[in-house]
Amino acid sequence: MTHRMSRVVAVGAAALLGGTAFAVGPAQAKNDNDKPNPSANLSVQLLSFNDYHGHLEAKNNETGPLDGKDVGGAEFLSAKLTELRAGHPNTLTVAAGDLIGGSTFLSGMFHDEPAVETLNAMGLDVSSVGNHEFDEGTTELLRMQNGGCHPTDGCYFPDAPYSGADFQWLAANVVRKDNGRTLLPATSVKKVNGVDIGFIGMTLEATPTLVSPAGVSSVEFKDEVETANAQAELLRERGVEAIVVLLHEGGYQATPFGINTCNGISAPIAQIAAQLDPAIDAVVTGHTHQPYICQLPDPSGANRLVTSAADYGRVVTETELVINRRTKDVVRDQSTATNHLVERAALTADAQQTAILDKWRALSGPIAGEVVGTVAEDILGDSSGNRGIETPMGDLVADAILWGTQETDSQIAFMNVGGVRGSFRYDAITNGEQPGEITYEEAYLVAPFGNVLVTLDLTGAQIQTILEQQYQPVAARGSRPMLALGVSEGFTYEWDASQPQGSRVVRGSMALDGVPIDLNQTYRVATLNFLADGGDLFTGFSAGTNRIGGPEDLANLVEFMKTHPGLTAPDSRIAGL
Repeated sequence: MTHRMSRVVAVGAAALLGGTAFAVGPAQAKNDNDKPNPSANLSVQLLSFNDYHGHLEAKNNETGPLDGKDVGGAEFLSAKLTELRAGHPNTLTVAAGDLIGGSTFLSGMFHDEPAVETLNAMGLDVSSVGNHEFDEGTTELLRMQNGGCHPTDGCYFPDAPYSGADFQWLAANVVRKDNGRTLLPATSVKKVNGVDIGFIGMTLEATPTLVSPAGVSSVEFKDEVETANAQAELLRERGVEAIVVLLHEGGYQATPFGINTCNGISAPIAQIAAQLDPAIDAVVTGHTHQPYICQLPDPSGANRLVTSAADYGRVVTETELVINRRTKDVVRDQSTATNHLVERAALTADAQQTAILDKWRALSGPIAGEVVGTVAEDILGDSSGNRGIETPMGDLVADAILWGTQETDSQIAFMNVGGVRGSFRYDAITNGEQPGEITYEEAYLVAPFGNVLVTLDLTGAQIQTILEQQYQPVAARGSRPMLALGVSEGFTYEWDASQPQGSRVVRGSMALDGVPIDLNQTYRVATLNFLADGGDLFTGFSAGTNRIGGPEDLANLVEFMKTHPGLTAPDSRIAGL
């Protein structure tokens, strides 16, 4: 791609000093108040986005409108990047993780090889890893980086095997347990017009709570602040003064807000940014799927850009880093950032991206359009909304789990609302089907992770413990302290958010088919292996015994729908949540 004006120097895994916690004091605060002669400055355009999640197609049921505009889609994200690069000889494109995983049908059905192909064609230079990069485990993430055919599904195009990512994923705080080295490079240095810019990439420390624990059992996730500060010191020892952190963690603005505002940005990013070494000049963030442009003080009191570009390729952040050619350092008070909508009506679809999508559509078409069930009304509640409340879709998936585990004597089923990635809409037409018909693609969008159903023994008291774990403080769970569980038909309880942590399930309110749950009695509980292994910090499931596996979650949902035509939205089963 002609826009690439840089030379990449990847700092190897050995750059992380073992697997121990770092104790690094802030570097000497940089003097950003010196305003050099403008002719002595270099202006570098930094284009960034985050949480792409393989949302490739320009469909509102994939990307959703923003600010009243139809936005997103790989063809238009690429076109927007091209438009913004015009006239900027010194430009880099970076991302803050979750480029893959939690993806829509066209990418997810093929283990996100399509998403990486689109990103390669866009000219992405470097990205941090996010938690969803680990959805299929560390081995699969390394395949996504380095290439090779899928170990189970093989090569989708035998004459053109998957060649890997042209861009480098960075994982500064993901450390292998066997040798103390980082799983992927910690940093990358780009030389732009004679000036080095160092990037430190990492995911949130809480990543093991958000993915299947078995898939990341070989690595540890280190503290974000300690890791970034240590890596910044190493970069400065190499003579790199312009330093940007790509961090898959973020915050939320208070309402009202816009895509270019910073209205009371919340934890955890506010606290993280306040502790990052003053040697770090800017922070590109993600994870919370929010847009914001902030100037937040570093430990020395100097403002520093902290940005985020919403999600699904709907927004691109354009940052102008002004760098003093003499000091090689960022002049912060002259550096600016703006979020731009990827508005489809104002762009022409990128033909190269269209060709990529058409190639994968031809492979997926016969599968995508199969009608697997029907609904009589909208059944809503996907992960793009509030993950801390009961949703009809979450409860419906729990019903499907209960139905699919009857052979293992299940009585109650739980489903994490954050794992429900789509809704069933009566009037949504994805593959030429009739209103009310649900296609395989739509079912996939609800359950894209390939989890397996499991059933296990839990006492009533253990079930109550699990329900209490829906709320955990920010220090434990990061930017989403409340993660609700959908519950199956027949199980009910009351929730009182005014009570302290650990006491929010109203005592005596749990019931099964109207009969109070006995805290000492054992019940057969069904869920996903993700939760049974302690995912989303629901560690209470680990107390279960007599664990028996079941079908894959998507296959089970499809069979449930085939045998339950005309589905309707379940009534609420939880009072107060």
